[in-house]
Amino acid sequence: MTLNRRSFLGRLAAVGAAASIVPTLALPGTAHAATWKKRLTGADLDTNSRWRVAGTDLGIPYVLENGSIGYLFGDTFDTPWPEGPPLPNDWRSPVMLRSNVHPGAAGGVVFDSAARVAGNGRAPELMRNGHNGIGIDGLWEVTVIPNDGISFPETGRQLISYMSIENWNAPHWRTRYAGLAYSDNGNDFVRTPLKWWNNGSNTDPFQMWTMQRDGDWVYVFSVRSGRQDGPMMLRRVRWDRMFQPESYEGWGWNGTDWGWGRPCSPILTGRFGEPSVRRLADGTWVMAYLNCVTGCIVTRTATGPDRVWTAEKVQVHPWQEPALYGGFIHPWSSRNPNDLHLMVSKWTRGPDGRSTAYHVSQFVGTV
Repeated sequence: MTLNRRSFLGRLAAVGAAASIVPTLALPGTAHAATWKKRLTGADLDTNSRWRVAGTDLGIPYVLENGSIGYLFGDTFDTPWPEGPPLPNDWRSPVMLRSNVHPGAAGGVVFDSAARVAGNGRAPELMRNGHNGIGIDGLWEVTVIPNDGISFPETGRQLISYMSIENWNAPHWRTRYAGLAYSDNGNDFVRTPLKWWNNGSNTDPFQMWTMQRDGDWVYVFSVRSGRQDGPMMLRRVRWDRMFQPESYEGWGWNGTDWGWGRPCSPILTGRFGEPSVRRLADGTWVMAYLNCVTGCIVTRTATGPDRVWTAEKVQVHPWQEPALYGGFIHPWSSRNPNDLHLMVSKWTRGPDGRSTAYHVSQFVGTV
């Protein structure tokens, strides 16, 4: 199936409304921490010749149950960008490529396999997707976009948090709900009946998730869909109870102090793109997201998920990577100099409105 032009133009407008912002302060020479290392996907690369993965977004890295890294891509095509040509162009989402190569190696990230295919061959999508039609639950669904992944070596199970997209209408696209899918073989993901529903005003703050485990707990940071102004929320749940919504505890302020087991209070406010949080080996917590006001990929750090986060540190400016909209932290990053590895998405278009770039690149910065 193909992404119809109406949906494509809607998503393009929505991306452009947030990601194409180039503020007057974002000029060459402005301080930034990260530099471009390599492009990871494209029609001219082996991601296409081996797995028919050419135009992609996101590229969210997470540790698989076997210790290697899976990279989750959203809307994916066998052409350089969503509208082709030619059409049809094999629209899929989500898709996973894998790698056991450290991103700090001289050659950067190198993919060695794709989920659901042995060796080379077309990489299929990981789970059911409505593709501008009726989805698995009988509701209209434009597409399914991954938010993050996590795995549990104790059971061999992987989970993907995802959002079911209702529309890409500008300026703030809308999810119908956030959900969880699981796999017990590392390839085929099953969408569970669990749903965290968006509300009628499109302001539910639990739609775009990032997840990080620490001991028995999985910490879930979330924001609204559509890259809107709003809060970032923090919840936690025991790793073996993620399918029990009643087990999720909020991190909240009661007027006197912060504590768990309360209604969530905003830990940050802003106009956030998709968040990415990872705990580094030395215990440092790092958060990355698109600041949709400045158009920059920024990071913050903290000594724990429920501790005070530092001020934003600019990693990537839009003049370095125009129309960027996602920055996802590689879990093998560290506090060592130049060892923060970010997967950065971009989607640019020309004066006629047609795409000129739709891919993921690796950037290297400093925590």
